Amino acid sequence: MATAARTLLSRTLQSTARQAFPKPTLRRNLATFNTTSTRTTAQPLRRARQTRFQSTEAAPKKGGNGLLLGALAVAVLGGGGYAYTSGALDAYLVDPEEAKKPKTGKGWIPSFKDYQDVYNDIAAILEDNDYDDGSYAPVLVRLGWHASGTYDKETKTGGSNGATMRFEPEAGHGANAGLVVARDILEKIRQKHPWITYSDLWTLAAVCAIQEMGGPIIPWRPGRTDKDVAACTPDGRLPDASKEHKHIREIFYRMGFNDQEIVALLGAHAIGRCHPDRSGFDGPWTFSPTYFTNSFYKILLETKWIYKKWKGPVQFVDQESGSLMMLPTDMALVKDKEFRKHVERYAADEKTFFDEFAAAFGKLLELGVPFEKDESFRFKRTTDDE
Repeated sequence: MATAARTLLSRTLQSTARQAFPKPTLRRNLATFNTTSTRTTAQPLRRARQTRFQSTEAAPKKGGNGLLLGALAVAVLGGGGYAYTSGALDAYLVDPEEAKKPKTGKGWIPSFKDYQDVYNDIAAILEDNDYDDGSYAPVLVRLGWHASGTYDKETKTGGSNGATMRFEPEAGHGANAGLVVARDILEKIRQKHPWITYSDLWTLAAVCAIQEMGGPIIPWRPGRTDKDVAACTPDGRLPDASKEHKHIREIFYRMGFNDQEIVALLGAHAIGRCHPDRSGFDGPWTFSPTYFTNSFYKILLETKWIYKKWKGPVQFVDQESGSLMMLPTDMALVKDKEFRKHVERYAADEKTFFDEFAAAFGKLLELGVPFEKDESFRFKRTTDDE
């Protein structure tokens, strides 16, 4: 009888928690620009409303379950058994016995569940109506990318191992402008999970963001360590968006990537937008900047691009609406015949893009990391069971 009552209470509490603290719904606008997207894998986790850059979520209804739950809790559990906490980071049912277990100390090794819990907490704070297009997901991808993209295979320096963007001057490099937003947001997560290194946290956040935006499942391994300021990399290791194919190859070949992997990685431009006060450029690449698809390649190929008339750096806008943009590095992908063939492959087949992006991005996040174990984790999306 007691067991059945506990089960009933647990389910009732979980239902109430979902109503009172709904998980975030990313802004996944399904509108396209002169093209359609045929999704073959990783269906969107939550369908966004058909409104460009905007989506609203109904306020949770107030219910009368409080007295019932209180009575059940007292009668069945005597006030114990489960602890219910509120807030964006703490809207979870917590087993007190599990919570008492130390998360640090000699001999303690984080499990897959521990990392999945971190993933879930990151997913819970992705949405923010006051930030770009309602989501922090794109800027978290950028943080993971920039923290990893400094690797030099010849000197074996840089890369995600170290999280050296915590320090000046690396945090102040021009390519990293605006990433303080992502670092600050993730500081909240680390306060809840102080056992995880910054370098693991930043890369895990990038994986979470891509998956929660409907992108592919990306294998991820823990084991990165944090380093001090002496390990900061020199400026200039990240791509310069004002350059073209020669520069792109120099940057990516230095890390150990080939042409196919380069084009796959640049497909991340399907999400997010540029800011004049950060990169100097302005605007989104697609009409659905918080929805991970192969739309970047389709739009790049099928759209008529013209130079943007403004006082900022050289960039391109679509002739029809003037609301989308491409960078010189993006245009280089269709001008160079070796790059272009991969652009065409990805535009024609989203599954191929997802598979090859997942492999290339996973490789990027591991550059220069001396892992002690080969085991990779594949995290469950927060809406996979909905």
